[in-house]
Amino acid sequence: MRFLVIGLGSMGKRRIRCLKHLDAAEILGFDPRQDRREEAANRYGIRTVDALEAGLAAQPDAVLISTPPDLHVPFALEAAKRNMHFFMEASVVEEGMAELEAVCASRSIVAAPSSTMRFHPSIRRVRELVEGGTLGAPLCFTHHVGHYLPDWHPWEDYRSFYVAKRETGGCREIVAFELGWLTWALGYPSAVACLKGNTRTLDVDIDDVYQLIMRHRSGLYGHLLVDVLARVPVRSFRCVLERGHIEFEWAARKVRSFSAASGEWTEHPEPPPIVEPGYVTPENMYIDEVRAFVDACAGKSVYPYTLADDRRTLHVLYEAERSSDTQQHRSLI
Repeated sequence: MRFLVIGLGSMGKRRIRCLKHLDAAEILGFDPRQDRREEAANRYGIRTVDALEAGLAAQPDAVLISTPPDLHVPFALEAAKRNMHFFMEASVVEEGMAELEAVCASRSIVAAPSSTMRFHPSIRRVRELVEGGTLGAPLCFTHHVGHYLPDWHPWEDYRSFYVAKRETGGCREIVAFELGWLTWALGYPSAVACLKGNTRTLDVDIDDVYQLIMRHRSGLYGHLLVDVLARVPVRSFRCVLERGHIEFEWAARKVRSFSAASGEWTEHPEPPPIVEPGYVTPENMYIDEVRAFVDACAGKSVYPYTLADDRRTLHVLYEAERSSDTQQHRSLI
């Protein structure tokens, strides 16, 4: 297959690495910035172009869109209208997605929004433990994700790229990112309340803290805290169940579960990581995600996260923001 990677920044380069790990036959890269094209060509040995039309003219079988979030849908529409399979990074902007869904519905193409955390081995283990039923129904959970925004891309000024803009702010993006797997592992909430704001700690006009309280029809209650202020990166999950407990510490690279019946803890370690120098996050889940996309394009399987799923995830984010703005709980039913 021939792949076109649109956007050769941090995530675009990561997707190139994923494709090369999977022995992709041919990779073409597009970015309007010359420095990024040169870096990608020199580091990965791929051909690059400076115009989208030149990339599309090469007739790629599939397109991977790794641009700022507000450009995902426009590029996806260009691919879909040409009957090209496409993958796009995690969304935070819904504008145009209804049109994109309609275009894709009339074509036999794979439309694959990113759902990276669903491919993380520990997140998959959490879901298995919840669905297994041995520990009983989940009753309440808390999840905290924090990572200092200037540390996201140490090689560039954090104020110069999309995470510093209000619509595509880093904290807002991570809320949607985490909701994508929380709603998968624990179910879709029926109501949400939120407090968010700007602590004025960073030199950007974005909300840098979000706190969500969620209620589910099952009786489960959950708390999600996301910030871009934590000087030590954190992703820490705790879930209380009827007959046990589940916890996941990102840095420890394992899930721990406690069974009240046996009175014992069980550890579920992750497989060895594939690490790219300079990055906090291992590559494994990104590779598995791209593999799922490539397999879907080849007709071997169905990609497990749809545009409709993505819009439903964003609905929780948007209703949470409305809750904070109006100081009222929001129903998601």
